[in-house]
Amino acid sequence: MSEKRYQIKTACPKCGCSFATNLSAAELKKRYGDVPNIDMECGECMLHYQAPMKDACPEWDKECKLKSK
Repeated sequence: MSEKRYQIKTACPKCGCSFATNLSAAELKKRYGDVPNIDMECGECMLHYQAPMKDACPEWDKECKLKSK
């Protein structure tokens, strides 16, 4: 059985370009850590912005539980 994957989805507040990726729980912890907001960079307009993890990964509180670890 394969490892569960979590989807991170955000959109740039300046140009609206979207970002989506699927990560395992371990990859999610390694890349973003235990923070309530994740730092992102738009690949189109290069804007640096923050996205709330609870919106970027709706499973944050239900399954990931990264915030409490």
